[in-house]
Amino acid sequence: MHYRHVLRRARLAKIHRRTPPGSTPGTLVPDPAAAAPVIHIIAYGPEGLHEETVPNLGALEAIRSKWPVVWVNVDGLGDARVLEECGRQFGLHRLALEDVINTYQRPKVEAYPGCLFIVTRMAREQPDPAVPLDTEQLSIFLGAGFVLTFQDKPGDSLEPVRQRIRQDSGRIRRVRADYLAYALVDASIDGYFPLLEHVGERLEELEDAVMVTSDAACVQRLHQLKRDLIGVRRAMWPLRDAMNILIREPSPLIEDDTKIFLRDCYDHTIQIIDLVEMYRELAADLMQMYLSQVNNRMNEVMKFLALISTIFIPLNFIASIYGMNFDPDTSPYNMPELRWRFGYVGALIVMSVVGALLFLYFARKGWLRSTTKIPRR
Repeated sequence: MHYRHVLRRARLAKIHRRTPPGSTPGTLVPDPAAAAPVIHIIAYGPEGLHEETVPNLGALEAIRSKWPVVWVNVDGLGDARVLEECGRQFGLHRLALEDVINTYQRPKVEAYPGCLFIVTRMAREQPDPAVPLDTEQLSIFLGAGFVLTFQDKPGDSLEPVRQRIRQDSGRIRRVRADYLAYALVDASIDGYFPLLEHVGERLEELEDAVMVTSDAACVQRLHQLKRDLIGVRRAMWPLRDAMNILIREPSPLIEDDTKIFLRDCYDHTIQIIDLVEMYRELAADLMQMYLSQVNNRMNEVMKFLALISTIFIPLNFIASIYGMNFDPDTSPYNMPELRWRFGYVGALIVMSVVGALLFLYFARKGWLRSTTKIPRR
């Protein structure tokens, strides 16, 4: 019930964020429940680094004039005025800002005058196994000397990129802003690999549980895993096409050297899609295995009941004959054994012998052995 409640709440949240039908294109309607924006600026170059968290973008022009690359990250989309100010400072199109504030966009790449708009989704694995996988939209604007990112909530998978900038690790502080955009996209994609590794471990546990116990809780866990995999698939399939656009479409904002690294992102999306498809097939096989186990156990019960009925059919036949109240005084052929001293005991012995012979016959045929026992792994 908790799992269904979370899904229903997520669907309703998406409905509330949509602009009214017929609204002017580019209308910015923030979610009332969204967090207040927190603006974090990292400006860097080969000679140094400047990092600060600011309440507004008043000092941004001075920072941009001093540093070759500026990364502005906005956590929280609860204030449309901050987005409008970002659009004014960086020359962003209103339609792109509308896609930023409506955080149910599919991954894509769109070219606007002076910038590229990239939408990807970051995975957020929940600590509670009963809560489904959550993906967060990451909106990236790439322009000449700047990268602007928007997130719906605090916390992300981009901290390794920040550490590389702070520690001057690799080539990131000696190249243009397009390499930073690649690093952010690559970090958001690589965040799915630990998640899928955890999904694989859960599938192995479910495989053991289905083969040994086959309890009803396995079905709910399998359905939850399949929903999580569908969420990853929805994030990766359009992102693969988006990476293909970045690699093949010419753009003055992306150098040819950076496109070589973007090919690595494309390859990672293919790997994730392959893993998702493999895990989905495994989950479907486990569901079929569970249903087969349930059917086999039901067949064992029905077979046991059929054998008991088969044993008692001849016994009921013998008992029904002796229950017909024949009178031996009328004819010597009307059950003369009714007058025997051991007639009652003899009838019980005959029925016991018939039942024992049937039991031995069934055992010799192998009909009493169970066929659903699977050795524990």
